[in-house]
Amino acid sequence: MELARSKREIFVLQRKYTLDLLKKTGMLGCKSIIFVLQRKYTLDLLKKTGMLGCKSIDTSMDPYKKINTEKNSATVDRGRYQRLVGRLIYLSQTRLDIGFSVSIVSQFMNSPTEEHMNAVYRILRYLKMTLGKELLFQRNKDRSIEVYSDADWAENVSDRRSTSGYCTYVWGNLVTWRSKKQSVLSRNSAENNLRRNVDSKNTQRTRNAN
Repeated sequence: MELARSKREIFVLQRKYTLDLLKKTGMLGCKSIIFVLQRKYTLDLLKKTGMLGCKSIDTSMDPYKKINTEKNSATVDRGRYQRLVGRLIYLSQTRLDIGFSVSIVSQFMNSPTEEHMNAVYRILRYLKMTLGKELLFQRNKDRSIEVYSDADWAENVSDRRSTSGYCTYVWGNLVTWRSKKQSVLSRNSAENNLRRNVDSKNTQRTRNAN
């Protein structure tokens, strides 16, 4: 896996990854409808982790439970945790529905515990239920560009930072999405929303520059 040294390189690698994926699926020259689906990759991931026979679940995170709140949670194998989360990060390039959950578990790469690993297992259980989810790109008459963004406020129990997210539709097709913890602490919800909008605009400008 190639390592990116800057945000610009990350965007270049994401574009390269998308083109490679379309070439492998034979859909690069398609002019009507394109489906991007990673069902086989997901099945292989579930098989390698021993989760193929697990009980599926309809959400990738527990909406009522904060992660990193269990003080006496035992540590787990850091290497295994990093490999699992790394595979989920790769999968999130086409599965935006797990983008937020993956961004949360990726914050504990250096000192993972059983609590964090259970959160990773929940994502895998959700993936088992949603094997058929895919991205659809098609030609249509809509010529608009729409950007949707949102953010929580001080929801991270470790440092009270907020998490921003956005997605962009071009001509009715979803083309970019991201979920990221804000770099500084927002003092109120208004400042939080401002940072959310600035982050999404800056990211779009960087992508356009590429």
